[in-house]
Amino acid sequence: MIPFYDVIVVGGGHAGCEAAAAAANLGSKTLLITMDMTKYGQMSCNPAMGGIAKGQIVREIDALGGYSGMIADKSTIQFRMLNKSKGPAMWSPRSQNDRFKFSELWRETLENIDNLDLWQDAVTGLIIEDFEVKGVNTMMGVDFKAKTVILTNGTFLNGLMHVGALKMKGGRIGEAASYHISEQLAGLGFKTGRLKTGTPVRIDGRTIDFSACTEQKGDVTHYKFSYLPNTESKLKQRSCWITHTNLEVHSELEIGFDESPMFDGTIKSTGPRYCPSIESKLVTFAGKDKHQLFLEPEGENTVEYYLNGFSSSLAWEVQYKGLQKIKGLEHAKIFRPGYAIEYDYFEPTQLNHSLETKIVNGLFFAGQINGTTGYEEAGAQGLMAGINAHLKAHNSKDSFVLKRDEAYIGVLIDDLITKGVDEPYRMFTSRAEFRILLRQDNADIRLTEKAFNIGLASQKRLDLLHEKTRLINEIIDFVKKFSVKPQFVNQLLTEKGTSELRQGVKLFDIILRPQISIFDLIEYITPFQTFLKRVPEARWREIIEGAEILIKYEGYINREKILAEKLDKFENIYIKDKFNYAKLKSISTEARQKLEAINPETIGQAKRISGVSPSDINVLLILLGR
Repeated sequence: MIPFYDVIVVGGGHAGCEAAAAAANLGSKTLLITMDMTKYGQMSCNPAMGGIAKGQIVREIDALGGYSGMIADKSTIQFRMLNKSKGPAMWSPRSQNDRFKFSELWRETLENIDNLDLWQDAVTGLIIEDFEVKGVNTMMGVDFKAKTVILTNGTFLNGLMHVGALKMKGGRIGEAASYHISEQLAGLGFKTGRLKTGTPVRIDGRTIDFSACTEQKGDVTHYKFSYLPNTESKLKQRSCWITHTNLEVHSELEIGFDESPMFDGTIKSTGPRYCPSIESKLVTFAGKDKHQLFLEPEGENTVEYYLNGFSSSLAWEVQYKGLQKIKGLEHAKIFRPGYAIEYDYFEPTQLNHSLETKIVNGLFFAGQINGTTGYEEAGAQGLMAGINAHLKAHNSKDSFVLKRDEAYIGVLIDDLITKGVDEPYRMFTSRAEFRILLRQDNADIRLTEKAFNIGLASQKRLDLLHEKTRLINEIIDFVKKFSVKPQFVNQLLTEKGTSELRQGVKLFDIILRPQISIFDLIEYITPFQTFLKRVPEARWREIIEGAEILIKYEGYINREKILAEKLDKFENIYIKDKFNYAKLKSISTEARQKLEAINPETIGQAKRISGVSPSDINVLLILLGR
């Protein structure tokens, strides 16, 4: 007999894996259905996690009790903290990963989660009665029943790949597309569209002349994503390599523009503006003589390399000829060319903050189906959808929602459901108004207790958080009380280009100087060294760095907290279903249309809708008696 589930998750990518794990760990009887059980958490594009703003999201997933951070750590072959030359609000962790190990670890993780069943099959339709989801139909003819369903279909919904004039149906190279779901949902009133993404050529590393490229090593300083101990990688660390295109490369590629699906009208969907194909770069930046490229290893031992920056849908012969004009790649052989892929997505303004659809009760969307791109954005949505599907299945009236001043995940979801997308959405630090509050170092401080309260984060995580906050406070208290005499630090101050002391000062005041790091002072001041022995060795840098950030940036942090509190009052004025916007003639026509379509939860959300002006908001406040 086929069991009845609380939550069914469709798709085993980054969103699907996090969704299934979260729902099952919270206690829901969960089923994860995927077309290929050897490709859980598949790194379809570049073999890396994190990066600018994305690294913050991975740390938030980890702080909430998700798995992406731990699995990335254990499969890391290079780790870098990006933007270290800037302030800590901009620091972003990034790992280069063994993509084969990454997928293997996801399967191992899923197979060891209680309450989680796995099924290999293709979902061909949803069982929906009176606009309420009841389960799914599969290609094998099995009908699975459930209280809630989460769709995380990635690029598989009516996926179509392009290599020059060649078109191939599929969701990923060598893998079948998923059909019928888009048409079924469109028939129920869902607005759907097409987006495009692409991936570069894969190169045989045995044929690369690395002596002609610039080596890019990982950080010597140890960093990782997860706040939990014992997630460090045991894999061999590898370098990436930098090379560039040149005018010869550009000339070879331009020969194929006449048959390019990007330019001949074959591809009509919108691609990611921030990560354009190489042919788009040549058109958009026609005056540039070269473009930077990164050769990234696909694993610990494989010879396969990913050419980051060379995404293309040109004919394979054109790609290959252009490739061989690149310095270091003159004799390169390839495993396969790059390709573009078009796929269906659903306008995310059709979702609530919980990621449940407004049209079908109990149906949730997460990942590229919502118009996003990137493993990190997908994993974050999957985690939140998994939590909220569990709550829905157990009749909770509350949803788990993160605000914009609480997490990048909150910014991501609010942007999607409030503003919608007209191109694949990617997270940037510039999208967050409160990025000084939303640093990568404090994701656990912001989120772990929230996750513990709903039952997702473990007691172990909470204990580690309490240990961290206690030790950070003890360090700050010590440096505020401990006085330093000139003879102990003047040599250091001179070396660092800052003025010497004439009398003793508190250690706190020296740390405030921008030229001085707390780590510089440790080796000069023996009592400070002795005091810091109480910090566990495995968390030494994390905790001391956390204390230094709070010391140096206290004024900026407090100022941003005050601003967030001021804006938060609008988030507490609830307006959902309180107005018939179509009849409000005192607001603009565009505002009426947008407010009616989105039906915002709060005045705060209404303020963020494109086309809703401050005067429109004032009208709503007056009508509310405010």
